[in-house]
Formats: sequence, C-alpha cells, structure tokens
Amino acid sequence: MRVLITGSSGFIGAAVTRAVVAKGDEVRVLVRSSSKQNNLEGLPVEKVEGDLQDPPSLEKAVIGCQGVYHVAAHYALWAQNPSTFYQVNVEGTKHLFRAAQEAGVKRIVYTSTIGAIGLPADGGLGHEALFPSGSQLSGDYKRSKFLAEQEVLKMAQQGLPVVIVNPTAPVGERDIKPTPTGQIIVDFMKGRMFAYIDTGMNLIDVEDVAIGHVRAMERGQIGERYILGNQNFMFREICQLLSQFTGVPAPRVRLPWQLILPLAHVNTWMANHLTHKNPRIPLEGVRMAKYRMHYDCTKARKELDLPQTPVETALKKAIEWFRQNGYA
Repeated sequence: MRVLITGSSGFIGAAVTRAVVAKGDEVRVLVRSSSKQNNLEGLPVEKVEGDLQDPPSLEKAVIGCQGVYHVAAHYALWAQNPSTFYQVNVEGTKHLFRAAQEAGVKRIVYTSTIGAIGLPADGGLGHEALFPSGSQLSGDYKRSKFLAEQEVLKMAQQGLPVVIVNPTAPVGERDIKPTPTGQIIVDFMKGRMFAYIDTGMNLIDVEDVAIGHVRAMERGQIGERYILGNQNFMFREICQLLSQFTGVPAPRVRLPWQLILPLAHVNTWMANHLTHKNPRIPLEGVRMAKYRMHYDCTKARKELDLPQTPVETALKKAIEWFRQNGYA
C-alpha cells in the first residue's frame, strides 16, 4: 500500500514513518521547504514538498495513495501569532482530508492530542467517551486541536474513512525540537528544575505510539478515538526516575500551580512584547498543571494491541539521545 505521511520530520511523525517503512508499505512524505529533515536521513521514502495551508500541494501529494497518516500539527505551548494554531491545525486538516476524499483514499489515521480527551470532574481517569470542558482547553494549541478533531468527527459521520488516535506524552529518541515533554527532560538534565508542580502525566514510548498508528490503520474502527498511552505518573515520580537515570538531584520543593501562575503571566507577556521567544514558564503549561492528566488506555490495548514498553526504558532512551546529540 502507498501511504502519505505528514509531519514525518517531527518527533511522532518520524517514529510513525519508521514503523510504516518497517511494515513494508510504500511511503511518501509531505515536507515543507523550511523543515529540518534530519529524522528522515537514510529512510527509503519519496519526498514531496507541500504545506497544509497550500491546498493544491496537498491535492498533488495524495494522488495515488491508498492511506494517509496525518501527524503534522503546529505543536507548541506559545506562539507569537496564535492564529497559526488554527490555520494549521484546523484549516490545514480540513484541506488535507478534502483532498484525500477527492483522491479516493481508503484509510486515514488522524493524530489528535490527549488534550482533546476530557477529564472527569471528580479527578478520575480520562477516557475516549469524554470531551474536555472549556476550562480544560487551557490554550490555543489544545483549543485548535479540539476544534480540528470535532471537524474530523463530522467528516467521519459523512463518510470519511478516518480513525483518530490521541497520544498522551511520548518520550524517546529523535525529539529534535524538543517537544514540551522532551524539554522537561532536557531542563532536568541541565539542573534547571529547582521545584516541581504537583500534577500528573501519562507517559508512553514514542515507538509504541508509532505502532499504535500502524495498528489503527490496520484494525481501528472508523470514527473511533483511541488513547495511545501507557503509565500514569505523578510529576514527582517522573523527577525521581530522571534523577535515578541521570544522577541529577530531583527537586524537593513542591509548588502549587496557583503560585506559579502569576510568574507565567509575566513570562508570557515578556515573550509576546519583548523577547519574542518561547517563554521559560509558558502560561498554557502552568494552566494544564491544574489537572491530573491520567488516562485509561484500555481501549487501545484491547482493540489495537498497543505495545506497553516500560516507561523507564523510554526515558533512558530519551536521556541517551539528548546526551549524544548535545542537548544536555
């Protein structure tokens, strides 16, 4: 089968590309002219230049493809121009899927986000039947991905053959940007973490996320959502594991998110008006910390046979990759 993969130069996209190549499919990747392509080195893929905001380039990219993995997104906790999130994540997705429909693509896997999964008000585990409340959509990235997923669900009801996957927080090799989760690891390795917020996260090996994509393409139910996750942790526990694997002391001071919030407002204001660089304390990240982001991943385990590589193994791989590539 010939498939198109968007976002292949990024963290999850590169892992998906490797998994699809290993499966034996013929792979075409959509790349922007400005994209760093280090993650694609040595892979037997056909590269086509295009952009989610350029519909004609998407129409050309999907020609002859039977499947599409749409992994690309504008993923960040801050942007100088917030409209970029909506132009890329919402409108770009609609452009691509319209082109895929017109080209007769048979199967699509759409990479959403765990932020589009709701969390119970009583603090229990999030699952695929829940959608986030307005307060849980803490920033433009989450809001844009939630809106994009809603559009995809509508298109599925109208006949689009799409399966949705919602990765939690992947860790592992080739996190070149790095992602916000990867940045936590890098900051810890550099000794920049002096305190921690009492929040929770679900971590998974990025290679397991990639296999989850492949199995969603093979056996996922059209119009369904699947949480691609593994183990729930409190943030303090993650710091303890990172300390064990790096030798860097774990922070002992626990700060409530409310105490950090004013600093995040100031830091984000400075990024918007003075530095024009990513804030060290992103407002969206602090607002997310209000919620214990723990999830029930049973559905993907049962229906997709999602692998569950020990998170400790994934963290070790991430640490080694960051060290070898000069991040810390």
